Amino acid sequence: MTPPPTADGNATPAGPGQPFNTRVAGADDLIRLHLSESPYGAGKAALRAAERELARVNVYPDPERHDLVHALAEHWDVTPDHIAVANGSDELVLATALTLGDRTRPGLVTDGTFPGYRTCLELTGRGCTAVPPAGTDIDVDAFAARLPGHGIGYLCNPHNPSGAAHTREELAALADAATRSGVPLVFDEAYMEFAGPDAPQTRDLLGGDAPVLALRTFSKAYGLAALRVGYAVGPPALIAVLRRTLRALPFSVNRLAQAAAVGALGERDFLDGVRRSTAERRRWFTAELDRRGRAHLPSVTNFVAVAARDCTLAQDRLAADHGILVRNAGLFGFPGYLRTSLGTQEDLVRFLDALDEIERTP
Repeated sequence: MTPPPTADGNATPAGPGQPFNTRVAGADDLIRLHLSESPYGAGKAALRAAERELARVNVYPDPERHDLVHALAEHWDVTPDHIAVANGSDELVLATALTLGDRTRPGLVTDGTFPGYRTCLELTGRGCTAVPPAGTDIDVDAFAARLPGHGIGYLCNPHNPSGAAHTREELAALADAATRSGVPLVFDEAYMEFAGPDAPQTRDLLGGDAPVLALRTFSKAYGLAALRVGYAVGPPALIAVLRRTLRALPFSVNRLAQAAAVGALGERDFLDGVRRSTAERRRWFTAELDRRGRAHLPSVTNFVAVAARDCTLAQDRLAADHGILVRNAGLFGFPGYLRTSLGTQEDLVRFLDALDEIERTP
C-alpha cells in the first residue's frame, strides 16, 4: 500500500457544515478516508485559543489540566473528580490497562474492533480474552457472561469499524454485569458525538454503582486530531487511580491542546453543525451505496463499513492507482468490509467509482 504523505496539509477553516480543504501539498490527488478525520476542521474559537498559546510554547503546560478538567466537568454536569485528561484516548487505553481492576487477570475485549485494547493488555502483561462477534454485531450477552473472572473489560461504542451503537437495554445489561462482578468496564466512545446527545451512553450510568468509564476524544467531531487530547469520565474512585498513573507523564497534554479543547467545548453551534452535516452526508452516501447495489452496514458515526469482494486488494489498489486511502477492516479482525470516512461528497464519489472499477477489472 502506498504510505500516506508526510507533507503538511493546506487546511482552510470553514463554518459549521462546510468542509476543510484537506488536500496535501504536493499530493493533490490523495484522498484521506482511512482515519475518520473530520472534513470540517475545528471551530474558530478552538483555533484562536491554540494560536494564542503559540506565544507561550517555552512554558510547560499545566500538568493537572485544571481549566480543561473544569470545563469538561461543567460540560458533563459532574464534579471535576469525575474527569481525567490525557494525550488522546490512546493514552487512556494504556493507562487503564496499567491501572484498573485485578491486574493478575486478563482483560476482556471483542474480536473485530480497534486493536489498541488488545495491544495494551498484552504489552502490560495482563493478556486478554476476546469474545467472537455474532455476525457483524457485538455479542453483548456473551460479553456480559464472561466479564466476571476478568480484570477489566473494553467495548467500543459506537463500534469501530461497523458504526453500530448499543441499545439502552444492552448498556444496562453490561453495566449490571460490571456492578455484580466489580470488574471495571471501559467504553470507548470516540464516535459518540456523531450518535447525538440522546443516544444511550455511559453518561446515563454514572449515577449508579457501576464501575464504568467512558473514553472520549477531541480528535473526531471536534476536529482536533493533530493536537491529541482525550479524556475519561467515570466514578471518582476509578478516576483517582487513573490520574495517579497519568501523573507519570505530567506534561503529555500540550499547552495548545488544552486551550483548544476548552475553546471547542464552548462552540456548541459548531459541533451541532458538524453533527447535522455528518448525518446528511451519511444519508446521502448510504443511499448512493444502495443505488449502486453495494452492501454496507448501518452506522451512527462519521464512517461507514462498505462491503468489497477482496478488501486487501481493493485497499492497495485504491491507494496505489487512485490515491485514495481507506481502511481494510480485516486488519481489525472484521473481514469483508472497507471502512471509509465520510469525507466530501466529491471524494466519496471518487472512492465508489474507483472501487467499482477495481472490481470490474479481472
